[in-house]
Amino acid sequence: MTTLITGANRGIGRALFEHYRASGETVIGTSRSASQGLIRLDVTDAAGQQALGQSVETLDLLICNAGVYPDRGQRLDDGYAPALWAEGFATNVTGVFLSVQALLPALARAGGKIAIISSQMASDTLAPGGSYIYRASKAAALNLGRNLASDLKGRGIAVGIYHPGWAQTDMGGAGADITEAQSALGLAARFAALSLATTGCFETWDGRAHPF
Repeated sequence: MTTLITGANRGIGRALFEHYRASGETVIGTSRSASQGLIRLDVTDAAGQQALGQSVETLDLLICNAGVYPDRGQRLDDGYAPALWAEGFATNVTGVFLSVQALLPALARAGGKIAIISSQMASDTLAPGGSYIYRASKAAALNLGRNLASDLKGRGIAVGIYHPGWAQTDMGGAGADITEAQSALGLAARFAALSLATTGCFETWDGRAHPF
C-alpha cells in the first residue's frame, strides 16, 4: 500500500507519516522544504503538483493535510487583511484541489481513497464566531470533498472529510485534548474504514459522524 501525505513535516501530518512508516507501508510525505525525508512541495504550486503526480505510478491513499491558520488573533474591526484570505484559501482549498487533480491518475490506477483533513470549525451547525478565514476555508474544503465524492464514486475512488480533534500541535497548543499520536491513530482507522459506501462522510478522528 502506498500513502501520500501533504504537509508531513510537523503536527498531525508528521504523526501520520510516522504511523504509516512504522507499519512498513510505503509512505510519501511532502513539505514546503525538503527535509526529514520529505519531498519539497508547495501545495499552491500547480506545476509542482503536476510534477509530483507524474512521479507517482499508483496511489492507494492521498491524505490532504497541508493547511494554514493565517488569521489567529485577528480582530473583526481592523483585521483579516485580503492577503490573509488569499493565503488561507490558496492552501486550505486550492491546495487540496490541486493535490487531488495531480494525483487522480495514480489514484484511479489503484482504486485509491482520498482523505481531506478539515476541521470541526468547518461546520455550519457549530458557528461560535471568529477565525473567519480559517473557518471559511475549512468549510470550503468540506464542500469540495463532498462534491469530489459525488464525482469520483463512479471511478471507484472514495473521499472522506475529517476533523482531526483538538490536538497538541503548534496550531492546537499544549492545552489541547489529545496528542498528535492519538489523532493520527484514530484518523488512520477512519481512513482504513472509508469505502464507496461511506464516501462523502464528515467524521471525527474517533469515528463519530460530525454535523455539517
